[in-house]
Amino acid sequence: MLKGLGLGGLGDMAKMMKAAQEMQGKVAEMQASLDTITVEGNAGAGLVKVTATAKGELKALSIDPSIFREEEREMVEDLILAAVKDAQAKGVERMNQEMGRISEELGLPAGMKMPF
Repeated sequence: MLKGLGLGGLGDMAKMMKAAQEMQGKVAEMQASLDTITVEGNAGAGLVKVTATAKGELKALSIDPSIFREEEREMVEDLILAAVKDAQAKGVERMNQEMGRISEELGLPAGMKMPF
């Protein structure tokens, strides 16, 4: 049964398995590093700033004291939400950049979606 495969077929399969294991290892490393990569989102020309990891975990919130007036409460809440969304979007963008870098290192086609 294996006779029809020849040695080349088994060698190619071994190379593919090794490449898949290497890819999984690199992706695991990248995912772990996303906890240490930080991004900053802001809103209101920097009046509200949010720092988050590339995985989207919020780490810090900074609000310029000039916007602390009761009549501005709703605007402040909107700015906080906008800054959080900005930080999260930047985190996703950074994660995609890291995945692209790993794909390139492994010689995979640009834009290829990895299954893990």
